[in-house]
Amino acid sequence: MRRHFCAGNEASDAMEYDVVVVGAGPAGLSTAIKLKQLAAERNVELSVCVIEKGAEVGSHILSGNVFETRALDELFPNWKELGAPLETEVTQDQFAILTGDNGSVNIPSWALPSSLNNHGNYIISLGRLCKWLAEQAENMGIEIYPGFAASEVLYNSNKSVKGIKIKDVGIDKNGQPKDTFTPGVELRARQTVFAEGCRGSCSEEIIKEFDLRQGKDMQTYGIGLKEVWEIPEENHKPGFVQHTVGWPLDTQSYGGSFLYHMKPNKVLVGFVLGLDYKNPYLSPYQEFQRWKLHPSIRQHLEGGTCISYGARALNEGGFQAIPKLTFKGGLLVGCSAGFLNVAKIKGSHTAMKSGMIAAEEVFAALYNQSDESVFSGKSVDTFESLEVKGYQKSMENSWVWKELNEVRNVHPSYKWGFYVGLLYSGLTLRVFGGAEPWTFRNKSIGDHATTGKKDHYTPIEYAKPDGKITFDILTNLTRSGVYHEDQPAHLKVKPELVEWPASISYQEYGAPETRFCPAKVYEYTVDEQTGKTELVINAQNCVHCKTCDIKTPGNYIKWTVPEGSGGPQYDSM
Repeated sequence: MRRHFCAGNEASDAMEYDVVVVGAGPAGLSTAIKLKQLAAERNVELSVCVIEKGAEVGSHILSGNVFETRALDELFPNWKELGAPLETEVTQDQFAILTGDNGSVNIPSWALPSSLNNHGNYIISLGRLCKWLAEQAENMGIEIYPGFAASEVLYNSNKSVKGIKIKDVGIDKNGQPKDTFTPGVELRARQTVFAEGCRGSCSEEIIKEFDLRQGKDMQTYGIGLKEVWEIPEENHKPGFVQHTVGWPLDTQSYGGSFLYHMKPNKVLVGFVLGLDYKNPYLSPYQEFQRWKLHPSIRQHLEGGTCISYGARALNEGGFQAIPKLTFKGGLLVGCSAGFLNVAKIKGSHTAMKSGMIAAEEVFAALYNQSDESVFSGKSVDTFESLEVKGYQKSMENSWVWKELNEVRNVHPSYKWGFYVGLLYSGLTLRVFGGAEPWTFRNKSIGDHATTGKKDHYTPIEYAKPDGKITFDILTNLTRSGVYHEDQPAHLKVKPELVEWPASISYQEYGAPETRFCPAKVYEYTVDEQTGKTELVINAQNCVHCKTCDIKTPGNYIKWTVPEGSGGPQYDSM
């Protein structure tokens, strides 16, 4: 197999593979598994490596998740016999409009579009599913390395991608090497597949480097916050699914919620808010806590115990914001490319399918580059100009493309307000089926530029947490298992915007980062004698949601990867 260290005068050791996959989420693991399945069918060897910045596969995975099995059915038709962790089939589907802190209107199931019907789907922990996929992958001979973060994209002399570099470890907060210092290894590949999820740091670099968004809409984002509760068995309704829109959000903010009962006695609750909201005093976390106090939500949680908490940014730009998928040396899959179905709040099935299609096209391209087999003894440099263009065409001909095209106008319609968006969404999903001859565009400015200045808004007074249903951030943060070794802060103020935090964000916008961050990473101190304001970044609290990289005024924060294995340690998210 083609796995060897290169040393000599190299700046760091290097290993070569046919394919390196960055990210062990559903897209990345599906890519690796499909590659190995194809290699087995052709009776050829193929070296595939998957790296994952989480301490374990699944420890950085956070999702709703009502899972649609369509892609899994294709990848492993016998997944039930193989023991895939899908145990709670949806039995009851409810959609409600919350009209106030007590009122709600349930929409009957017959009035909902079929795309929002979850019967036949499963309530799962996506983290557990990824762990199971990783087990299947390793049984096939795929090398998976959790705890290693891709910090740098490597390029050939012709600017094509030749792999990634693992982040150095063992550097203290002052930038000095510790006794544990280990330089990062280069992973070089004939094709590098970026499957980092939403707002992946390497993926974003690739998109800019190759101008993959040319002619596409700007990506827009939301933040999803989630808790897992254990409740008394007598209150449990396995298979119950509830989604809500409306209160506590105002009519100009896009968002909604989910509540799922999963076996054995867990309730998964989550709140999603579009990051194009305007009010700088709004706190997504506090809105989430307030939402749980609504009677239709609270009744599911009373008597229970919150056992896990986390947050993650998600793509909301939809079909219009999908970038070009291929470039010399690699391609984008899953949420790195933005394949989330916003209307369904589902992206796992589309992510998996994109990985499977990528694998088919990568395998075909590599095989055709060799006279005899994928393994011909050629160096990875032989493939430095290879762009797997067939992946783009195959995706455009897939059910993923059709599904996302059908719902392309749902999210953009909410720019005219909640009620217009709700009405139009019903029409396009129930009547038009996405066949309308027009396409609404996303906003032409980033989510950070939609925040209003503080003088135009009134501060929001949120109730103190009761410690039973609602909690302060730091209490909930302990439930995320977040941990980072002593190291330089991975959240960096961009050098050209070093004056922005204190002089612009704090003074003009009221420091919205102290409210939108779901982990209390950002705070300001004011010197009593000089009156000088200073930003404090508590990077050790970071749960890797990427919201600051999206929403800080002026976009002054750059999110970079910390040492591998740092961050949240999710168990059943």
